[in-house]
Amino acid sequence: MSIYTGKDPGEFIAEAKKIIEQNEQKGAPLRLIGALAFHLHCPRYKHIHEKWGRVFTDTDFVAKSEHQQLIIEAYAEIGYKDDEMITTLYGSDRLVFDNPETGMHSDIFFDKLDFCHVLELRDRLDVDDLTIPLAELFLEKMQIYQINEKDIVDTMMLLAEHPIGEIDEETINAPVIARVLAGEWGFWRTVTGNMDKLLELNSNTDLFDEEEKALIEKRVEEIRGYIDREPKPLAWKMRSKVGDKVKWYKEVDEL
Repeated sequence: MSIYTGKDPGEFIAEAKKIIEQNEQKGAPLRLIGALAFHLHCPRYKHIHEKWGRVFTDTDFVAKSEHQQLIIEAYAEIGYKDDEMITTLYGSDRLVFDNPETGMHSDIFFDKLDFCHVLELRDRLDVDDLTIPLAELFLEKMQIYQINEKDIVDTMMLLAEHPIGEIDEETINAPVIARVLAGEWGFWRTVTGNMDKLLELNSNTDLFDEEEKALIEKRVEEIRGYIDREPKPLAWKMRSKVGDKVKWYKEVDEL
């Protein structure tokens, strides 16, 4: 079966909202991640996705692991079927669904995102009604060791759209980012390295005007200030002395 692809993010956002509502009725809240979440939170800059002809292929969510069966039932009620092999092998961590009639594809990750680094999300799923919080959206992209330009641009959109602060409501909660990175030197190393890559692209891109680029740079430095000021435990400091001599991230393979 072919997977549906399209350039209209509105179609995918409508599908994501339908999935969220169906699962809410079951008592199994889902929160959107990925490019669609950025598109949803960045109305002033969604034209950048449109300018690039960004192709959306699926809806990705995070949920709580104890809701696995409720989620399978909710998806079935709107025409999706779970991949039984994935459910059997990886069901405690992840579910994969396809709608055979529409070709729509959907992934569920439980409690955390475990890619180049582990981003715990379970205790933060109630912050936003539709997506994971903005601080975690920032970390979702910035934790990618081999980050590509589209992931950097998504993050630039987020930074251009939202202020940095110490709350979650339409604000990038910098203390949350700082605490996560103080918990693991390797996570810190990847994210701060990617922040440097973001600033480099920001200097050379024509996707944003000069005022927007100055604002993005300012907000990156605001986040960096919070990160630098956050106290680091002894284990973090010891690992920092080893530095890049030992690999600090995981390779991410396709499922």
